[in-house]
Amino acid sequence: MASTTFSGPVTSTNGFVGNITGDVTGSVTGAVYSNYTITPGQTGLAAALGAVGNALNTSGKVIGRTLVDLDSGLIYVATGTAAAAPWKASDGTTSITPA
Repeated sequence: MASTTFSGPVTSTNGFVGNITGDVTGSVTGAVYSNYTITPGQTGLAAALGAVGNALNTSGKVIGRTLVDLDSGLIYVATGTAAAAPWKASDGTTSITPA
């Protein structure tokens, strides 16, 4: 298997521009984001975010993860990685703390 060493920003032929850190092995496909993901909207999101045992709180939760609530039209952003870390809403006043 070939190996390439480089430093600085990386620009791909499909539009990605940014830094890659850590050990990257094998094929990397799909979108690569830094510290956030955007999940397609869903209904019932507020209830799911409020449940500390829900997979949205226990798997893949990173600071800045963004989720869209189709019921309210609000966008929620994770404020921490812990399952009980609050989600802040795009209206600036609403938040959900999983319990």
